[in-house]
Amino acid sequence: MEQHYKLDKIRVLSDNDTDFIETLVRTFIEEVPEDARLLKIAVDSRDYLAAYKSAHKMKPTIDLFDLGVLQDLIEVQDWGKYEQSDKDISGKLDIVLDAVAKAATEIKEDYNL
Repeated sequence: MEQHYKLDKIRVLSDNDTDFIETLVRTFIEEVPEDARLLKIAVDSRDYLAAYKSAHKMKPTIDLFDLGVLQDLIEVQDWGKYEQSDKDISGKLDIVLDAVAKAATEIKEDYNL
C-alpha cells in the first residue's frame, strides 16, 4: 500500500475524511490514466499545445498524490509550452507514464476498484 503514491497531502487536506479521500482516489483512476494516454499521443505526434495542456492539467493531481515525478512532468509541459522541437522529451514522458501506470494499478488494488 502506498508504494507508488502517497496520500499524506490528501489526508492533511481532508482532515482524514475517508469519504473525501475515496472520492479523490476514484477521480484519479477515472482521469489521470486517460490524461496520460492523451499526453503520450500529443508528444508522439509533436502536438506541442496538446502536450502542454495535458501535462498542465495533470500537475496538481500528480503533486497531490505525490507520485514523485512532478519535475519530469513539468519538463514535458515546458517542452510543449516552448515548442522545444530540438529536445527529446521521450525519456521524461516514459518516467511520467510509468509512474501513473504503477500508481493506478496500486490504487485499484488498494481500493478494490
